[in-house]
Amino acid sequence: MQPYPARAVIDLDAIAANVATLDAGTSAEVMAVVKADAYGHGLVPAARAARRGGASWLGTAQVTEALALRAAGDTGRVLTWLYAPGAPLREAVEADVDVAVAAPWNVAALVEAARAAGRTARVHLKVDTGLGRNGVTPAQLPEVLDAAMRARAEGALDVVGVFSHFAFADAPQHPTVLAQAEEFARAVEAVERAGARLEVRHLANSAATVTNPSVHYDLVRPGIAVYGLSPVPDLSTSAELGLVPAMTFEAELASVKPLPAGHGVSYAHQYVTPTETLTGLVPVGYADGVPRHCSGTDGRPGAPVRIGARDLAIAGRVCMDQFVIDLGPGAREVAGDRVELFGNGADGGPTAQDWADAAGTISYEIVTRLGARIPRVYVGEGSRS
Repeated sequence: MQPYPARAVIDLDAIAANVATLDAGTSAEVMAVVKADAYGHGLVPAARAARRGGASWLGTAQVTEALALRAAGDTGRVLTWLYAPGAPLREAVEADVDVAVAAPWNVAALVEAARAAGRTARVHLKVDTGLGRNGVTPAQLPEVLDAAMRARAEGALDVVGVFSHFAFADAPQHPTVLAQAEEFARAVEAVERAGARLEVRHLANSAATVTNPSVHYDLVRPGIAVYGLSPVPDLSTSAELGLVPAMTFEAELASVKPLPAGHGVSYAHQYVTPTETLTGLVPVGYADGVPRHCSGTDGRPGAPVRIGARDLAIAGRVCMDQFVIDLGPGAREVAGDRVELFGNGADGGPTAQDWADAAGTISYEIVTRLGARIPRVYVGEGSRS
């Protein structure tokens, strides 16, 4: 079979090094968050690299992600925190996966799962300290805590952790950061007063891990930083944080052809060639995860790309399977030449943050949205495991 004309190259050594950097910056343990297929980098390879870098915990949103880690041979501590009725909780308990209690109904569901599994479920109480998303509210906490401690007395549950999530961690001076930290401290005190023997208290995501040591507690939960992208791009770049972006998205030119001056390019002719020129066709589009918002117009260049040593940009509208680059008159590129959409930026080339800026979004979305038909190619130690 002809190989796909694009790929995401994942540097596993970069992931391991990023975790080591984050670990060195805190006295807490590190939970590497590997949800969403490790932010598009590949769940199992990224998790193994994170373990190699020093992550003593792994975090997943979905229960099935945690079970996939167990099926791949991971035996370390894993926490999962997002599920609906019908989730495979018995299997999670049987696999020694820690599970969040984030809603009142979760307690009864986990008691049932623990009884069916014939072992005690390890749970972390998730408290909504102000994000207004997943988690038990402070008003619900007494009821949930009472139910959890009764289940603990039965031997069905063991409350081993308490955690929460910031709304404005990327703005460390925002007043909600202090307010949430204070609410979290009250929740921890309530849980401990009820008799729980906590192993870990955790509040810090990537942004709080790199900006706010006062909330590191026993465990930090970096996500995007594990993959080398800055969680606070308005404050610090990846390089300034000592992080290396692990993903390089690249493709080959499918064709190069001449167009006259004044010729429209791609749908709706949002870009018109200013002079006689050569254009290059890149065979990836929004079906592959290239944001349509990265399109270029006459007045605004699209997302940056690099071919060889040349920095160029998307010209015209991004399509489902392709986009166009204006290579300029006299261009020497030919079909098959490598196009770097984004990478680690070490040589000044485009980064996922540059693409996020072009699309008006965040780097998280750029890396996680790469489609399944884009092959992941792994380099670095562990790439053949």
